[in-house]
Amino acid sequence: MTPEDRPRLFDLVSLLLTYPDSRLSGAAGELRAAVGELTDPAVREPLTAFLGWFLTTDPIDVEAHYVRTFDLRRRCGLYLTYYLHGDTRKRGIALLTLKQRYRAHGLRLADGELPDLLPVVLEFAAVAGPGDGEAPLRQHRRGLELLRSALRENGSPYAHLLDAVVAALPPLSTADREAVRALAEDGPPVESVGLAPFGSCPSLESAP
Repeated sequence: MTPEDRPRLFDLVSLLLTYPDSRLSGAAGELRAAVGELTDPAVREPLTAFLGWFLTTDPIDVEAHYVRTFDLRRRCGLYLTYYLHGDTRKRGIALLTLKQRYRAHGLRLADGELPDLLPVVLEFAAVAGPGDGEAPLRQHRRGLELLRSALRENGSPYAHLLDAVVAALPPLSTADREAVRALAEDGPPVESVGLAPFGSCPSLESAP
């Protein structure tokens, strides 16, 4: 993948993983042009497949699919630290570390936005570059694989977006594959001491 393709890919997938409101669904020409600029077929083809569904499906049905997939199915959540840490104190620390990393590069979160939300992680990768910017994606490679597998199992076209993202990252090691298999069978840790319910994190809100 060319150096030019990487930020384009992450920025585009970040946008496509946000809620599909009328502004996004009405940007057909811009979205097709952005995908067409990608030179690597390993990422261009899955994004083309996704747009084939996204731009030809009734927007109301797309919105319903998004909510049903990402808001109502815990296994398809877009919060990456949950896959590794569950609702535990370790997740709170991981969230704070991410937020501090973003601040070091000048990226500020919207009010109430958690730093492990995948569109935010992808936006950071696009802005900060392959080294520090893509580090959170590499660190949460197992979570990305679990999300991709869950989307495939549910027959969601959003799996194409995850296919494109992981195509830009190092492949899973044997140890990673074993860990992904174990997490898929057992689920993430369930100890909840020290972390508020999923979706909020007081430790982040109070951070300087």
